[in-house]
Amino acid sequence: MDLKRLIEDSQRYLFNTYNRFPVVLVKGRGAKVWDSEGKEYLDFLGGVAVNILGHCHPKIVVAIQKQAQRLIHVSNFYHIEPQIKLAKLLVKNSFANKVFFCNSGAEANEAAIKLARKYSKKNYGDGRYEIISTINSFHGRTLGSLSATGQDKFQKGFEPLLPGFKHVPFNDIEALKASISKQTCAVLLEPIQGEGGVRLPSDDYLINVKRICNENNLLLMLDEVQTGMGRTGKLFAYEHYGITPDIMTLAKGLGGGAPIGALLATEKVASAFEPGSHASTFGGNPLVCAAAIATLDVILEDGYLLDYCRKIGNYFNEQLLKLKEKYPLIVLDVRGKGLIIGLELDRDGMPYVKACLESGFLINCTAGNVLRFTPPLVIKEEDIDKLISALKEVFKRIS
Repeated sequence: MDLKRLIEDSQRYLFNTYNRFPVVLVKGRGAKVWDSEGKEYLDFLGGVAVNILGHCHPKIVVAIQKQAQRLIHVSNFYHIEPQIKLAKLLVKNSFANKVFFCNSGAEANEAAIKLARKYSKKNYGDGRYEIISTINSFHGRTLGSLSATGQDKFQKGFEPLLPGFKHVPFNDIEALKASISKQTCAVLLEPIQGEGGVRLPSDDYLINVKRICNENNLLLMLDEVQTGMGRTGKLFAYEHYGITPDIMTLAKGLGGGAPIGALLATEKVASAFEPGSHASTFGGNPLVCAAAIATLDVILEDGYLLDYCRKIGNYFNEQLLKLKEKYPLIVLDVRGKGLIIGLELDRDGMPYVKACLESGFLINCTAGNVLRFTPPLVIKEEDIDKLISALKEVFKRIS
């Protein structure tokens, strides 16, 4: 089927919920993808931080093939072997004692909100249900996770939102302290705000947040949907900051491309959930758990990939800083950790995204003026050099 017909059918049969580019991607290998016309692209978006090992990593492909021949789905009324193995891997390599599986980051955050409220009610009684989040945060598009999100543009048209959420400026410890009330039960944060423009905390912010939570008997919940699974050069971003949360959510890179989310918690907090408290028909599906096990195995193998992520992330950052020096009136800032990097512009970033697409590079614009790069952890220096060259041409042409 030709490109025009495919796009016409897409517009005819699918909900109009995305501003899609006029490209149909049909194949991927490593950091490269190809469209229906045979054009090659270097992928610096990675399915928005999902394809952590690149496209169609052989170990993930084989794991899915083998599992599909054995068992694709069975109800959570029964014990599921790949789910058990994945949960054990996550517990052994994190702060957590228990794991609940779902299908997406929004679902994981929804479960976290429920768990925080259930735990607080069980331990402190009624009236303690409020969750403090941050301005410019993004936690998902279900009504609960949307209410936790600190961006009006995502919430517009869906009012009234759920009560029980406060939003304070990110990286402002005094604002957090001032917002705590007798109704507060938890604080929900992204260690690095991704959708909010790749905003990093100060070195002591999360340490102080943890201290304040401890002093007030509040749960600290970290949304690591985008930063987890090695994206920052550590398996989880909280490892950079010398703290551990009470609850953590994962998704995106966890399945290496397969749709899976996870809620992790300490034993004390997880015990608030009992049979019937929460559930997910497809959560912990054997097929996606097999993909996630393969993904984790590759990331954890000898620690090489995490070291490489830090090294190649530093190289990428250095090249973008050189671009900033060349175009100081356009590029306001370069920031990131590992392979989640933002290039903040003084203008709308979408024309640059479109120009890069035409040049054979997939990138993203978030917060209106921040070019966001979340490539696979297997991206190479030569790939980064090609993107930088393309960006120079794009900046020269557009500017």
